[in-house]
Amino acid sequence: MSLEIRPEWSLKKRKGAVVSLPLLLQLLTAIRDQGSISSAATQAHLSYRHAWGMLRDFEREFAAPLLQKSRGKGTSLTPLAEKLIWADKRITARLSPILDSFASELEAILTGVSDALRITASYGFAVDALTKQLAAQHIPVEINYRSSLEAVAALSHNECDLAGFHVPVGEFKSAARPYLKWLSPQQYALIHLASRSQGMFIAKGNPKKIQGLQDLQRQDLRFINRETGSGTKILLELLLAKEKISTRHIADYDNVEYTHAAVAAYVASGMADVGFGVETAARRFDLDFIPIAREQYFLACKADALEQKSLQSTLDIMRSTAFRGTVNVLAGYDGSQSGVIAAFGEAFS
Repeated sequence: MSLEIRPEWSLKKRKGAVVSLPLLLQLLTAIRDQGSISSAATQAHLSYRHAWGMLRDFEREFAAPLLQKSRGKGTSLTPLAEKLIWADKRITARLSPILDSFASELEAILTGVSDALRITASYGFAVDALTKQLAAQHIPVEINYRSSLEAVAALSHNECDLAGFHVPVGEFKSAARPYLKWLSPQQYALIHLASRSQGMFIAKGNPKKIQGLQDLQRQDLRFINRETGSGTKILLELLLAKEKISTRHIADYDNVEYTHAAVAAYVASGMADVGFGVETAARRFDLDFIPIAREQYFLACKADALEQKSLQSTLDIMRSTAFRGTVNVLAGYDGSQSGVIAAFGEAFS
């Protein structure tokens, strides 16, 4: 059994009835892509009459049109309809990691599995790929997404079997020192998962002519940040300090989202001009990306646990050509070292 929980929002109508929005959002997305109500209705498995009736009903509730027709250009969405689609994307991007963690916990309770591989990790696309591969191999997993520091603390308290965390490559490797409070080479082992690229998210075509971090001080730019305590925000602040950029000079610096995908969705929706995160998120939302820094993503475990069957199976999956290929196709990721036991010096200076 594999349990999934997905976000779904609804509209409370004036007369008190509650109407679920996913079908409307599916129809609006299809109209945007197809430029035709008829084609969109077919794609959404609705009759043309049903689709029109639904659209008119919601337009009455919103007291505003959702569609606009242009001669020779077919049917397109109004700004309100576009906002609905982007709101849904933001909700999904922000909540999916939390709901994945909750689904994993519930699945363990409902199935009565007591020997699931417990992973606490900073959310990342390679971690998500790994949990899916483990599930495909029928290896029970309980995933809990936390910050990098919280993950290694959980491992030291025996609250998980694997802790996922990311550290900068190169001159900022010293930023990983706080993890040494919880990890020691005598007791723990490090496993390469992937390296990845972090940088700036900007609109397609770079209409604001953004070149690098110095541009964040421009007052005409709206910025979307990550939350305090996230490894990505820690890396960004190290980069800003190197460039002698005060966070006080960055508009909307305290405006935050909680995942890379949510930051990308925020920029793609036009609510911000620039964000900071991993390249994969930018590409998935059709944004341009300015690479700034590389990171290594590691999984830590107790050294004597490496011989356990579940961890051996996990290492076999990570070292497989199939899994490394899955990581390599993630934009900005490199999985060539996935599954390799790393020396502590590779993570900590």
